[in-house]
Amino acid sequence: MRLTIVAATGGIGRQLLRQALDAGHEVTAIARSPEKIKDQVPTAYADLAHPDVDELAAAVKGSDAILSGLGARTKFEEGVATRGTEALIGAARKAGVRRLVVVSAAPIGTVPSPARPHPPRHDPGEGFFMRHLGTPFAKTMFRTHYEDLARMEDAVRESGLDWTVSRPPKLTDKPLTGRYRTAIDRNVRGGFSISRADVAHHMLACLSRPETIGHTVGIAS
Repeated sequence: MRLTIVAATGGIGRQLLRQALDAGHEVTAIARSPEKIKDQVPTAYADLAHPDVDELAAAVKGSDAILSGLGARTKFEEGVATRGTEALIGAARKAGVRRLVVVSAAPIGTVPSPARPHPPRHDPGEGFFMRHLGTPFAKTMFRTHYEDLARMEDAVRESGLDWTVSRPPKLTDKPLTGRYRTAIDRNVRGGFSISRADVAHHMLACLSRPETIGHTVGIAS
C-alpha cells in the first residue's frame, strides 16, 4: 500500500515508519523536522501547529491511507492534535484519500467536547481501579491535552472519511511484541499500558480490518 505517515519523527510515528517499511509499504513521511528521518523515503515538511491544507494535500495525494501519530508533546503545542488533524482531513478530501487512522488516548471517551458535551461518566471497559483512581487522575494531570484529543476525535467522526481512532493507555518504549488486547468502542479491561511499537503495529493492522472503520479501538497489553 501507499501510506502517508504524519508526525513521523514522534514516538509512535517513528514506529509506524519503521514497521510500514519493514512490511513493504510505499511510504511518504510528514514531519516538522524531516531532516531527522534517516530512512530513504519521500518526506514533506509540515508545521501541523500552523498547517497548510494545500501543502498537505500535495503530500498525501496518491496515498491509500493516512496514519497519524500527531499529539502535543509539551504545553506549548496545545491544540496541535485538533488543528493538525482538521487540516489532514481537509487535505485528504482534496486529494481523494479515504482511509484515516489516528491515535488518541484511553480516557477520551469520557472527556466532554463540543460535539459530545455530555459523554458517559465511565468507559464501559473500565474496571474498579481505572474508574475510580486511574482515569480521574490522568484526566486531572493531562486535562488540556485530553481536551485537545477530544476535539480532534470530534473532527475525525464528522470527517466523512473511513476513520479509525486508536485509544491506548499509558505509552511505553518497550519493544514490539505483536501481542495485545483490543476492544471496539471501549477500553480494554485491566489495560494499564502498552508500547508505542505495539500501538503502531495495530494501527497498521487496522488497514486490513474493515470492521474497525468508523470506530474507536481500545488497545492495551
